[in-house]
Amino acid sequence: MLWALPWTLAGLLAGLVLVPLGARPRLARGECALLFARCPWGPGGALTLGNVILATGPDLEARCATYEHRAGRCRHPAVRLGDHERAHVYQYMVLGPLFVPLYLLCGGVSVRNPFERAADRYAMHGRGWWPWARA
Repeated sequence: MLWALPWTLAGLLAGLVLVPLGARPRLARGECALLFARCPWGPGGALTLGNVILATGPDLEARCATYEHRAGRCRHPAVRLGDHERAHVYQYMVLGPLFVPLYLLCGGVSVRNPFERAADRYAMHGRGWWPWARA
């Protein structure tokens, strides 16, 4: 968690800025993160920064399509948003301050990004959160 601290602090700052706009903080032990729920932006989903998850919904129980499913590459069942975001928390805990530069170099928010595909794999199967793990 210390290794991820720079991004965790950025997430904490973002969450605190969003509190007056309706965001509600609480500990999400299952996700190893501080959750800011009801963040007022965009159509839905979540953003993980270190050990902080900024979510638009009231919790992380929402079901969502995987990146590959949305891109029309395959048919996957919907996954629990919290499981997907927990994979990103684990990725941050290993890569620390390197996570965001590597994430952006790998394609950002995109089906091509191995970080997103790994998070979807973890959400579907409970394993495989490392982007370069054998599937």
